[in-house]
Order: sequence, then structure tokens, then C-alpha cells
Amino acid sequence: METTLLIWLFYLSSFYAFIPGLISRIFGFRAFRKGKSETELALTFDDGPDPRYTAQLLDLLKRYEAKATFFVVGSHAVQHPELLERMQAEGHAIGIHNYVHRTNWLMWPGSVRKQVNRTNEVIEKVTGQRAVYYRPPWGIVNLFDLVGRTELRLVLWSGIFGDWRKRLGEERLLKRMRRKMRGGEVLVLHDCGATLGANDKAPENMLRALERFLEEAYGKGLKSVTIERLMETTKKAGVKEMGKISPLKKLLVGGWLIYERGFRFVFRLREAENAPLYHFRPTRYSGRPLDLGNGEMLVKGDRIVELHFDNKMLFEFGSRSRSAVQLAILMIRGTEQSFPGIAEYIRKDPELRRAKAVYAVSMVNRGPEQFGFRIYDMPDGLFARATRLYLKLLLWAIHPLGSARLHEQSEFLVPKVMVMPMETMLTRDFKADKRKGRGKSVQQESAMPEVKGLAAETQAESAMPLVRPDGKSAEAATVR
Repeated sequence: METTLLIWLFYLSSFYAFIPGLISRIFGFRAFRKGKSETELALTFDDGPDPRYTAQLLDLLKRYEAKATFFVVGSHAVQHPELLERMQAEGHAIGIHNYVHRTNWLMWPGSVRKQVNRTNEVIEKVTGQRAVYYRPPWGIVNLFDLVGRTELRLVLWSGIFGDWRKRLGEERLLKRMRRKMRGGEVLVLHDCGATLGANDKAPENMLRALERFLEEAYGKGLKSVTIERLMETTKKAGVKEMGKISPLKKLLVGGWLIYERGFRFVFRLREAENAPLYHFRPTRYSGRPLDLGNGEMLVKGDRIVELHFDNKMLFEFGSRSRSAVQLAILMIRGTEQSFPGIAEYIRKDPELRRAKAVYAVSMVNRGPEQFGFRIYDMPDGLFARATRLYLKLLLWAIHPLGSARLHEQSEFLVPKVMVMPMETMLTRDFKADKRKGRGKSVQQESAMPEVKGLAAETQAESAMPLVRPDGKSAEAATVR
């Protein structure tokens, strides 16, 4: 009994804390930790404001015309509102660092939410604006920081130097900072020494080292900007470099594809001839009743055919695509090619033919109706959040814009249940439907020539259902 309890505690702690921390800190998932720029870097400061050091820091930044982002502790900010006013007046950004400096791993989601909201209320009261950037203490995130805090942008760092320890000294601190003296870096320093593990006088070393750093950076043509500015610069650079794949990403995707092969073997996914984009399997549905739109209801125990993308092919599409629109076109063509083959396979298989519906889970959910799907919200809960996290990782891997896409039009990136009557799957002419859809899109675009870029990309991309890639059964997706 004790052993079982310990195992479950390990699983829960890993899922709640360790794994989210790993994928955000190492893989940068849903967290901004490094930008792309030749001339701009971002100085960020945690734990303040402090009445002794923050004012000196603001003076220093002003002398060098440097902009920074301050992640403030709410209990400190409420005591020194004049420093927040000065940060805003001098063009700096203000983010949230919890109300008290306590790790999110040791707090329930509701407690973290209160910490964040309370700090944001302090910031809004002083500046008239709510903060949109969040850095948890020590950069430690939990599951709900990744999947449940969509109103805030998580910001970590690419350079941290241990400046909260006075014994590090000015010279060693500057030496470490010089290693990160280049464009795109996000550097974290501390303008308060009153938090747990810090030394009260450590910011004195930080201020002296920072002045020398700014002098040298200025001489090299580098300047410090706010996180917002570096994000904008990075986004522009990312558009120019779409389709390029880093060695790290190749390594991660390679491991992920090995996992997928194992998944396909364990769950016995089937493949149809001339249907390269999808795999599928028969299973049973369990959950709330869903209207199929043909006078029938999908209810618990009904047979379904569950669709899965071939993620290797998706990744190859993304690697070959120069734009998101081109990726969407490849996916549309893949669906046109695959669905008739899947329908033919089902017609010849008595077990599959008895299924009442085709089932999937979608991340982009405006447009699949033209394929014959009906779309429903997933019941809120841990599984829905975990599915959202997995599918965003999938989008990060296959999309030409990579992680940048995750922060554009996030309302489209919500997992939804999709069902199609089996009758529709077996009788619909998907190619004809898509030709009609393309003609309609062309007419609309001709009538409104100003609707370009992201809007056109969204229209094309949303025509594709991103279907269920996880190892859970369909039953789990519909549990309330």
C-alpha cells in the first residue's frame, strides 16, 4: 500500500511539476527564453522593487538609454508604487513574479492564480495597465502555468549568472555576463537581495558589473530593449527563416517519431492503401451523447473509428513548406487523397463498417464542417489540458513558424471533439467538396482583396482537422 502510494505521488509530482518544468526550460515550450536579433538583447530584473537598489538601477539604465523588463514581487511593489510609476514613465516593461517569492511547485493552482491576480491588481492600480508577462520564482512552472494561464506570456531566460550571491563578486559576474553579450539573449539579474537564498548586498555587485556591461555592449552596437520589443524583432526574423529546422529540433522530433512507431504498434493502428496521411483504429465511445446531425445520437458503447495523423508525414510537410499556407495546402491535398482510401477500407471491413461514427480531436476547429464533421467542446478537466499541451507540442514540431505560431490567434488552438456519421464517411465525395470550397474561397478573396496574410492562412489551415495523437481511448476524451 505504501509503495503504491509513493508511486502515485511520484507520477503526480512528475506530471504536475517536473515534466512541465523540463519542457519549458529545456525545450522552450510556451515560454519565451531567447530571441533572434543582431543588435538587441533583453535585460530583465527579478524580485524588486527595492528602495535601495531599484532607483539606482533606473538611473543607470537611463544614462545608457537602455530599456528593461522588471518582474516585480507584488508584496514589494505595493510598498513602493513610486518605483513602478517611474518604470512605466521611463519606457520599461513590468511583469509579474508572484505576490510572494514562493515556488509554484509547492502551491496549488488556485494559490498560484491568487498570487498572480493579486500582483496584477497592484500593477494595474499604479500604472493603469495590467501586466501581460509572467516569470514564476526561480523559473519553476507547473502544469497549469503551461496550459491554463493563456492570458499571460511566460518569460524565462537564456542567461542567468548567480548575481544574488554576494560572494560571486563584480569581476566574476561581469565575466559570466560577457559570455552572453550578443543579440537575442534574455538576461536575468536581481535588483533585490531580500528573497530566500539571496544576499542583502548582492545587488551592489550587480549594479557595478552591469554598468561595465552596458558600456561594452554599447561599444559593440548592442542595445537593451524590453521583452515586448525583442519578441517583435524575433517574430519578424522568424518569418524570414520559416522552414529552417535546428539540430535540437531534429533530435527531439526524431525521438518523438520513435515513440509514435511504438504507439502505432501497441494500439494496432491500421493504414489504408493510398491514404498516407492518416491511421485509424476501431474502438468504443463512452461519454456524453453527441448529435451526429443525421437524426442519430452517438452514445456510450457505440462503435467508432478513431483517426490519427501520421506525424512523420506531417513533419515532412512542415519541413518542405516555405509558409503556413503551403503547409495547409499539402495537408488538404493529403486529406483529399486519404479519405477516399479510408472509406474504401471501411467498406471492405465488416468490423469497421458497423461503426456509427468517425471520431477525432481538433486543435484548429473552424472549417472541418465542410468535410462532414460536427464539432463539440471537450469536457474541461485534466485530460483536456493535457491534450491541449500535447497538440501544441505537435504544432510546434510541424509548423514552419514553430513556436511563434503558438502565440498567434490562440483561440483557434483549443482541442475540440469532432464526429462524422459513418454514412457520411462512406458516401461523401471529399475531393468535390474541397474544389467547391476552394472556389468559394477564391471568390471571397477576390471580393475582399485586403484580406491577406494571416487571415488567408487561418482560413486554409482551419480546413484541416488535427486529429487525436495520444494514446488515450476515445472514452477518456468525453468524460465530464
